[in-house]
Amino acid sequence: MAHLAMIAGQGDLPAALAAALDVSATPFVLCELDGFQAQGLDNRPVERFRIEHLGSFLAGLTARGVTEVVFAGAVRRPAIDPTRIDAATLPLVPRMMAALQAGDDAALRTVIAMFEEAGLTIRAPHRIAPALLPAAGVLTQTRPNEAHRRDALRGADIVAALSAADIGQSCIVAGGQALAVEALPGTDWMIRSLGSRAPSLPTGGLLYKAPKVAQDRRIDLPTIGPDTVRAAAQAGLEGIVIDAGGVMVLDQAGCIEIADDAGLFLWVRD
Repeated sequence: MAHLAMIAGQGDLPAALAAALDVSATPFVLCELDGFQAQGLDNRPVERFRIEHLGSFLAGLTARGVTEVVFAGAVRRPAIDPTRIDAATLPLVPRMMAALQAGDDAALRTVIAMFEEAGLTIRAPHRIAPALLPAAGVLTQTRPNEAHRRDALRGADIVAALSAADIGQSCIVAGGQALAVEALPGTDWMIRSLGSRAPSLPTGGLLYKAPKVAQDRRIDLPTIGPDTVRAAAQAGLEGIVIDAGGVMVLDQAGCIEIADDAGLFLWVRD
């Protein structure tokens, strides 16, 4: 019997986590919110559920002996169809509606509370697959210079300010200036927005990514992967700085190879 359920969202994290669970011989139930199909898990049995049936879904998990849940991958805010809400979910609707209007961190705290109230323990992906968190240091051949280190400090200040407003977990900084900050569209969209960088703006720059201040790190821990590194190179950035112990790296070897080929640095800053 599987005591662990993975709630898989979009992106590459679900497949990476599933592979780690396979290696550890940990059986799990794969679940997906309707409309948010995970990548790389096509050959696995999956239990899909609607947000309007969340109460019934939680009761079903516990009835089957599931005691732990891990969230992996991005899930954008789903629309709720009032006509499809079942009786078990009806008491949760006021909190669900409030969560949909809140910032990401506040919304996720509401989700965690609902699962915990159902008797389920939330496990962090990086506790299941510790290798997702690289050790501190510069991982690439190219290394940051003093200007980059100053920009990293500026980036940390910006992400802390974003945290206060529950907005995002990353920003792009060049010459001490904030060129872009992450909001609801996400990191990749933010990086692509630099494609229209005005000639008067500083060139180069770095991507800084870290958890929000006081974030519950069991869910929605920031993640980068090869696509992020490619996007940074295409946007003309000089490097990527991530918070040590706070940002997961998918396919670390692939990220380093892409960064080295592009002449970018990848710095895990402690």
